[in-house]
Amino acid sequence: MNKKLLVLFIFHVLLLTQIHFYELKTNEIDIQKNTIIGLTINGSSTDNFPSKDSGLTVDSIVCDKGSSGEWDYENWGLKIKNITQSRTKCQINFISRYKESILNGTDPVLKDGLIPVTISNDGTVRKADTTKEWYRYEKQQWANAVILENESTIYQEGEEIPESNIESYFVWIPRYQYKIWNIGNYDKLTILDAKQVHQIEIIFGMNTTIDSETECKTPNVSGESGTCSIGKYMTHPAFLAFDTESSITKGLWVGKFETGYKGATSVADAQKNENNPNKIQVKPNGYSWRGIQVANAYLSSYNYKREYDSHMMKNTEWGAVAYLQHSAYGSHTSVRINNNSEYKTGYSSVNEPSCGYTATNEVCNRYGTTSDITNLWNTEVGVKASTTGNITGIYDMAGGAHENVMGIMLSSDNKTLCSGRDITYNSGFNGVYCNVNGSPLHTMGLDFPSDSKYYDVYTYSTDDKTNQRRILGDATGEMGPFSSKMYGSQPSQIGSWYSDESLFVNSNYPWFIRGSHWTRGESTGVFAYHHSSGPVDLYSGFRIVLATK
Repeated sequence: MNKKLLVLFIFHVLLLTQIHFYELKTNEIDIQKNTIIGLTINGSSTDNFPSKDSGLTVDSIVCDKGSSGEWDYENWGLKIKNITQSRTKCQINFISRYKESILNGTDPVLKDGLIPVTISNDGTVRKADTTKEWYRYEKQQWANAVILENESTIYQEGEEIPESNIESYFVWIPRYQYKIWNIGNYDKLTILDAKQVHQIEIIFGMNTTIDSETECKTPNVSGESGTCSIGKYMTHPAFLAFDTESSITKGLWVGKFETGYKGATSVADAQKNENNPNKIQVKPNGYSWRGIQVANAYLSSYNYKREYDSHMMKNTEWGAVAYLQHSAYGSHTSVRINNNSEYKTGYSSVNEPSCGYTATNEVCNRYGTTSDITNLWNTEVGVKASTTGNITGIYDMAGGAHENVMGIMLSSDNKTLCSGRDITYNSGFNGVYCNVNGSPLHTMGLDFPSDSKYYDVYTYSTDDKTNQRRILGDATGEMGPFSSKMYGSQPSQIGSWYSDESLFVNSNYPWFIRGSHWTRGESTGVFAYHHSSGPVDLYSGFRIVLATK
């Protein structure tokens, strides 16, 4: 064997020891003898296979003879599918990718079909050049990505992606620890403390600090609160939920807007109680999908993009966005309400509402669809409804529709999950009717997810003011102390940061909803939380999260 062939043979053997193959679809071909691998790094051919920690990512994989390649980032190897002929060739092209040092390794995770984009102030979307700066959290510029309607369309870096070919927008929430300032053990109403509203301290990174006996322990199902050291940093639980023994979650892709109903051309068109992931879209200026039971919202979200671990937003995931919004890396101020009375996504009130829920538009005169009342996301007014105060953030977290989240209370035995209030007002999940004597079970619906990472659990109470049942990080109890308020002639609500309403889950309303409704004026907000029995509700929608790794 001559020297050149010997070098190629050694390289090929070394390469095969580092690559985890293969999914065979047809003939049992000896891949080690019949697959030829070519490599480039930033356009230059190389014989050196990059390591997992090299900072490089796969730009493309091209295989011949009808085969296809897919890169396994977790195991750092190549998977080849549909090999039917010998001497199949696969070309793997690696590129350098921009990273922001302040993120400490929690930069966006991109998979095939998630297209990184930059968005101009006028809303123009272009495919991002990931070798250059396309996000900068230090300057409140969050990373965005889109899923295409036609995923076979290829766009070059810098090329405009037309709105007509965008199905959904997502925003990256990097993994972080936050500094505990308040353990939220509030079991009754008191007096609001405006000094509690502050910039939340955050450190990005892959290090994990969990709540423990020596640091911070959230209440368990028996209501035991444990001890907590104010001033310590804790990894936000929204990220911990998706960690495994073999991989750590770097972050979450969160729907940029409330989930819309694809093809809806009116408010009524988007009111559908159905499990239909094909109708999901996450776009501005669409009709928010409402009138859907929690179970159908969950199932539609779960089946939307299984390859990205799509799911309906949890209460702690809402909290993860809220805390980032109120850190140095977000707008850290009150987020402007979406007051579009047709439930259109991505709008902002022209004027900050100064009155609360009155049940009439005449008193507040803040709600409607005309440009003197509400503006779209890509305007000077519109960006004030973003979590960053610019177009890169997340919208509809104040106002719009109530947003159902997967945050559910246990029944009085603190063992069984509640379905809802009774046979009429329930989530569509099987479980206990929380306020019925004898706690009968709802058995005509969908079983709760077998994996508890898809929902947050809260202990039982008949009282909506017992905020000490919070989970640290969910942006509920930690926002205390709380006080009652009156909105005109309406019943009293509870005040949180920025006077956002705060009503904890209880036996009548065991499900959390977030953000509040466009009619509620100043009580809407990122820190607003309310409760529901989980039924078909024309006032409530939901949001999608991707936990792709």
